[in-house]
Amino acid sequence: MPTDELRDHDATSLAGLIRAGELSPDELLDATLARIDSCDGRYNAIAADLRDRARRQIAAGLNGPFAGVPFLLKDLGHDYEGAPMTMGAHAMRHNVAARSAYYVERCLRAGLVIAGTTTSPELGLKAITETRLHGATRNPWNPAHTPGGSSGGAGAAVAAGYVPMAGASDGGGSIRIPAAYCGLFGLKPSRGRVTAGPLAGEVWDGAVADHVVTRSVRDSAAMLDCLAGPAPGDPFVIAPPARPFVAELGAAPGQLRIAFSLRSPIGGRVAPEIAEATRATAHLLESLGHIVEEAEPAIDGTLLARCYMGMYYGQVAAMLSTLKRRHGCRESDFHPDTRAIAAIGRAMSAGAYAELREQWNGFARALGAFHETYDLYLTPTTALGPARIGELDSPPAIQALSRLISRARAGGLLIRSGVVDDLAFRNLERTPFTQLANLTFVPAMSVPLHHGPDGLPIGMQFIGRSGDEATLFRLAAQLEQAAPWAGRRPPPI
Repeated sequence: MPTDELRDHDATSLAGLIRAGELSPDELLDATLARIDSCDGRYNAIAADLRDRARRQIAAGLNGPFAGVPFLLKDLGHDYEGAPMTMGAHAMRHNVAARSAYYVERCLRAGLVIAGTTTSPELGLKAITETRLHGATRNPWNPAHTPGGSSGGAGAAVAAGYVPMAGASDGGGSIRIPAAYCGLFGLKPSRGRVTAGPLAGEVWDGAVADHVVTRSVRDSAAMLDCLAGPAPGDPFVIAPPARPFVAELGAAPGQLRIAFSLRSPIGGRVAPEIAEATRATAHLLESLGHIVEEAEPAIDGTLLARCYMGMYYGQVAAMLSTLKRRHGCRESDFHPDTRAIAAIGRAMSAGAYAELREQWNGFARALGAFHETYDLYLTPTTALGPARIGELDSPPAIQALSRLISRARAGGLLIRSGVVDDLAFRNLERTPFTQLANLTFVPAMSVPLHHGPDGLPIGMQFIGRSGDEATLFRLAAQLEQAAPWAGRRPPPI
């Protein structure tokens, strides 16, 4: 298969060609590796090259619905026994996974051929993918821009045509943001839909969910069928779907009642082209027979952002302590921003953390009440387009301040000064819409329906009821048919 033809097929199509004997797993892997070798010097999406192991995997025999289809894991949370797992951190550059995550075991049972891992920002903490360890990962639609984060390498790899889908995870938008910036489909499942075991019960108090970024809706549904389900010892078990998710793709969604909002929940700016794309999506939905109204849940967006960032600070502090204890990492090897965030987290009291965590219940109740009237909630996936590479680097003065904060344990002073609230706004200004689904544990998807005047993709987010990925998949399939995106590709190198 010529490498350019890889982009003509989704994973379901490639698996069908292999089953029909029209393509062998070895031939497909060769084409995938040739594509990576020719493009990754430009996009820098690969963290670890596992091609030799992939060839051994093929030689050992493959079974499953995606038997023979190449796949890339995320270099964060998707531990593959014996493979590098750096979490995007220079401090973890020598780490090798001691055992495989259940997520990876299920990928292997599905017959996917794991050819490598994709880049992530340090500890998955930013919506850009630029690290001291791996450098900057670039957006195939315009390499001067970021593909987003934290699943930025996954988004870039799929958009560039390395593989038809790649592993991703989402604790505040990290599936949906790269999907939006890279012109892909990205669904964050409900809490508990995909086990986080065995190394974790729930990640970030249940806010993190694992899945994939894909080119097609059917690949996302089929992969969720492969990945979904609890494992022994999981702290939260969700009700299974009524039928396989792929079966939803042939079902009409019916007339849905859909609310939409253009307002940033934290009062920031929404780019005019993104607001216009959202209005155009509302009109498209109406043309498909849905009832669309402008409305939003009764949730204080600033409070939600504060709660999200409080969780973020506390979890980063805990992550650094755990990594130092388990792996002997030196704190000085982490980025100054990471260390400053950890210092703020250490300065928070347990009572303050618990108080912020309790607020999540209010958000979930308000969204649940909203969903008694509306089936889905539509917003832009992001408020602004992808930043240029280096645009969001901390200035040298801020990096120096970050070092001082971490050394002086001055996190408490920052909390009292109000700087922390300002930091929350600046961190979320570009991407204020995605955290709601994480703190309420509901499914949400980014659908690649539009492009801006600059040619960069614009994603539309739909938030569903808890446990109801089925409605999202039914609508996504309808939108994919009404406004196809498969033929839209980044410019060739």
